[in-house]
Amino acid sequence: MSAAYRQPRSLTIGRRSLLAATAGLVLLAGCASPAGPGAQPPSGQPPTHWSGRLSLRVEDSSTQSFAAMFDLRGAPEAGELTLTSPIGSTLAVLQWSPGEALLKNGNDVRRYASLNALIEAVTGAAIPVAALFGWLEGRDEPVTGWRPNLAQVTQGRLQATRESPQPLADLRIVFERQ
Repeated sequence: MSAAYRQPRSLTIGRRSLLAATAGLVLLAGCASPAGPGAQPPSGQPPTHWSGRLSLRVEDSSTQSFAAMFDLRGAPEAGELTLTSPIGSTLAVLQWSPGEALLKNGNDVRRYASLNALIEAVTGAAIPVAALFGWLEGRDEPVTGWRPNLAQVTQGRLQATRESPQPLADLRIVFERQ
C-alpha cells in the first residue's frame, strides 16, 4: 500500500479482524449469529459450523497482532464469518457466495468479486481459504508457503504458519465444531 493512500479506521478494524480470522479461523467461542443467505454449501452438503477464538500475528515492519472470537458457517464456496471482540461487540461480518463477497463493519458494506479478493484487500496477502476449511476438518491440504500443524485438531486447536511470501504470519485457532 502506498504512503499516499490511507485506509479509513473502519477498514483498519476490518483488516485486523480478518487477519485474526485468518490466523485462527476456527478459534471458536463467540456469539453465534444466524447464517446469512450464502451460508449453505452449494453442493447440498449439510452446513459446516465452527466457533471459537483466533489470533493472527503478521511479522512485517510494524508487527501486527489480532485476536477475536469467531463464528464460521459454510464452506469455501459460500458462507459467513462473524468476528466479535472479547466483550461481544461485532467487529466485522464477512459473507461470500459465488461471484460476490461482502465485508460488513457497522453500516459500512464493501463488495468484492470473491472471498479471496476480499481477504487480499483486507490483509494485504493471499490466504488459502479452501485449505483452512480442510485444515479445520483435520485434512492435510498442502499450500505453497504455508505449514499447518494439525497435531491437535482433534482437540480443537489449529496452527498454521505462512513462511512465504513475506511477511511471515502465524495463525492460531481454538475451536469446536457445532
